[in-house]
Amino acid sequence: QVQFVESGGGLVQPGGSLRLSCAASGSIFRAYTMAWYRQAPGKQRESVAHITTSDRSNYADSVKGRFTISRDTAKNTVYLQMNSLRPEDTAVYYCNKRYEPYEAWGQGTQVTVSS
Repeated sequence: QVQFVESGGGLVQPGGSLRLSCAASGSIFRAYTMAWYRQAPGKQRESVAHITTSDRSNYADSVKGRFTISRDTAKNTVYLQMNSLRPEDTAVYYCNKRYEPYEAWGQGTQVTVSS
């Protein structure tokens, strides 16, 4: 079973940047479109960015122009570079396959944007 380990979150001021990493066991990134998701308190989990096996990326309107997804298949890792962070970006961030069936969700990494 694939396991995801997300890291890189933290507390950052509005306008700041963070780089999230998602490491996975196995070579899932080579075979599937992968995505970053986030879940804010009291809200449903939403996809914010995804990257295909041919390295084409797509973003939610709320993060377009500020976030960049990338992957390193040799390291079995997917990244999310987040710039110009806003308080509304505060959430727990997860990675997983873009389309169902999903793998087991990891614990995620908390991102808090606050002054």
